[in-house]
Amino acid sequence: MKNLFELGNQYAKESDWKDFALLKFCLCAVGIMIGTQVTPKYKKIVVCASAGVFIAAYIPLMMKVCKIMMRDNIEINSASAEL
Repeated sequence: MKNLFELGNQYAKESDWKDFALLKFCLCAVGIMIGTQVTPKYKKIVVCASAGVFIAAYIPLMMKVCKIMMRDNIEINSASAEL
């Protein structure tokens, strides 16, 4: 399992935004294919579970984006003040 995480870290280091966009499209397509196979009886459960996973993943991602934006904004403002 440790090697799998190391492989993931190395892949992330060597990838750019285009690689991650393709990965997300691939995962989205797999999710859509799985979603079409769910019987109507279980659709509500699957939708609730997937919404929970989405929210659980989205919040930390956006917190990191906001943290980076605020850090870069502070660096930009301090550089402007020096001029």
